[in-house]
Amino acid sequence: MPQLNIADFSPQLVWLVICFVILYIAMAKLAIPRISEVLEGRQDRISKDLDEAKRLSEDSEKAKAEYEAALDEARTKAHGMVAELKAELASEQEASKAKLEADLATKAKDAEQSIAKAKETALSNVKDIAGEAAKAAVSRLVAVDVADAELQAAVDAQMKGDA
Repeated sequence: MPQLNIADFSPQLVWLVICFVILYIAMAKLAIPRISEVLEGRQDRISKDLDEAKRLSEDSEKAKAEYEAALDEARTKAHGMVAELKAELASEQEASKAKLEADLATKAKDAEQSIAKAKETALSNVKDIAGEAAKAAVSRLVAVDVADAELQAAVDAQMKGDA
């Protein structure tokens, strides 16, 4: 093997140093700057993404707080509306109840008047019927024909005595 020949060591070492220096310079001037650019670009992109994520997180927290505030405001407004509606319904119910009571009182008064009128009519009819019944009874029992004026006076006297 020629590389193991001691006489060929010095030119191999020279070429080794030359290749090493060329590769070192190529790496230092070309490859390492490109790699560092890629790494710096990656680092910049990561930091931008982290900043964007932080901003979005803050925006979402702010939006969540605004949403909860709006939700609380809506709940408060809804409770107010419900209380207002309850009060309105209660007042309407009271007004309806008062109107119904007034209508019932009016109907009761009308019914009492109607009953009193019917009682008065019935009593006047009873007076006439009682007079006719008494006249018929007297004419059958005694066989005497009683005048209407006398009969009416006797019925009136009897009714005043009962009253």
